[in-house]
Amino acid sequence: MSSLSVFFPCYNDAKTIGTLVKHAMVVLPKLVDTYEVIVVNDGSTDDSARVLERLTKRYNRLRVITHTKNQGYGGFAHARYDLVFYTDGDGQYDVRELPLLYSLMTDDVDFINGIKAARRDATYRIIIGNLYSMCARWFFWLPVLDIDCDFRLIRKKILKKITLTSTGGAICVELVKKAQRAGARFRQVTITHLPRAHGASQFFRADRILQTLQELLSLWFTLMVFPKKYGYR
Repeated sequence: MSSLSVFFPCYNDAKTIGTLVKHAMVVLPKLVDTYEVIVVNDGSTDDSARVLERLTKRYNRLRVITHTKNQGYGGFAHARYDLVFYTDGDGQYDVRELPLLYSLMTDDVDFINGIKAARRDATYRIIIGNLYSMCARWFFWLPVLDIDCDFRLIRKKILKKITLTSTGGAICVELVKKAQRAGARFRQVTITHLPRAHGASQFFRADRILQTLQELLSLWFTLMVFPKKYGYR
């Protein structure tokens, strides 16, 4: 039986992170004997730290990694077990669907990527998101349909082969493309997307969009134009 690390990036998600952790702690013992839950508190300025402190007193398999400044995803480096699952801390994905991904992680699969059955966002976000996914797929020849779906289960052995440098919205493109370059075998599955109940997206801001475009351009030259120069096949 595999062991499993679950991590949640948390940025001002005080109102949702507790539910995610609690659901994970219910689901994981039904799947594996050895597991952990990691929350990366990425420079939150709301009540996230206090919520997480209370949760650590309740769950001994919960680890909290704290960034004093917003640095982006950081849970992959801290995950210790054979399989690594992650989803965002904003509560727009249901952790209770993790068993579906786990059941599909057969010996011939290394990376399972979710596909949102129906995106539950404002219309302008759906249009921009679909356009972004289409462009990313074509420019990077990605092996998944929904690059913007942060609901993924990955073998640790694949993550050990790659180094992630992006701290903005390009992290998903970098993760999937570098995993593909590392020889990952992909499978996709439809999952539920929920309306955002609290807070606002951190991506749809001018500074974040500019950062993402800069990171994507750098990645495109590194991974698609000059891959051999940077050690990629």
